[in-house]
Amino acid sequence: MKISVLVCLLFVQYEKHESKKDPEHARKHRIEEEIAAAAAVGSGGYAFHEKHEKKEAKEEAEEYGEKKKHHFFG
Repeated sequence: MKISVLVCLLFVQYEKHESKKDPEHARKHRIEEEIAAAAAVGSGGYAFHEKHEKKEAKEEAEEYGEKKKHHFFG
């Protein structure tokens, strides 16, 4: 899981807690909770997309015979 998804989910939990703790501003906290949840979904989708793209590039490189070489010294 990417760190951005984790941060968004933690913020969702924080806002949920704040909406219960502060009923006077509960509506504001619920709106911020929904925004953070949407950001978490978007961030997760982007992370999945990047992982899939990286996998395709690796498979394409292997198909053309290109291999990664590890150079430990120099």
